[in-house]
Amino acid sequence: MIEAREDHDEPGMQAVEAGIGATTVYRHVQDKEDLLVLLLNHYADQTERPELPEDPRDRIVAAATAMHDLLAGWPWAAEVLTVDGFVGLLDESALWTVESILAAAESSGRTPEQAAYIFRSIWYYTVGEILVRTHSQRRGSPAASGRAAFGDLDPDRVPRLAAIGERWPALAARDTYGQGLRACVDGLLAQTGPAES
Repeated sequence: MIEAREDHDEPGMQAVEAGIGATTVYRHVQDKEDLLVLLLNHYADQTERPELPEDPRDRIVAAATAMHDLLAGWPWAAEVLTVDGFVGLLDESALWTVESILAAAESSGRTPEQAAYIFRSIWYYTVGEILVRTHSQRRGSPAASGRAAFGDLDPDRVPRLAAIGERWPALAARDTYGQGLRACVDGLLAQTGPAES
């Protein structure tokens, strides 16, 4: 079984951890993209699926949270999947979160087009959150690099940022994905409204 490891971000290292020699892997796949697809499909297959609630709104939130948690374990995969069309290369079994979000949106009265819009908006929010958090952790805090975080801003020019000042790193480090996701889903459902019969 492939395990998510934060210290190995490259797909070749993931293959080695799966017990497959890197040379062997590259001999049996056409290119790096092919390898990434194989690894992502395997990883998704090995991940336990949560029980999804009946309520469509709650089902969207649960499926999106599962998608977030799966990709947070392999942040390099989230970065790869930001390219439009890459998701379409994955196996059907790896796309269950996408299917679940689309189905829940449609069962709440949205058209297939509205459901796709809802999914893509959630997808952008989810991948963005993962990438920002991952890159921030790799880079370290501004204080660690010797820079103040908004501590020396001119309150006449940017009064609100200056008021937050040194509290910014602690505020930015809070895990607010779930809270933001629920607000996003509620807003998307309200914006699209049920399809007219």
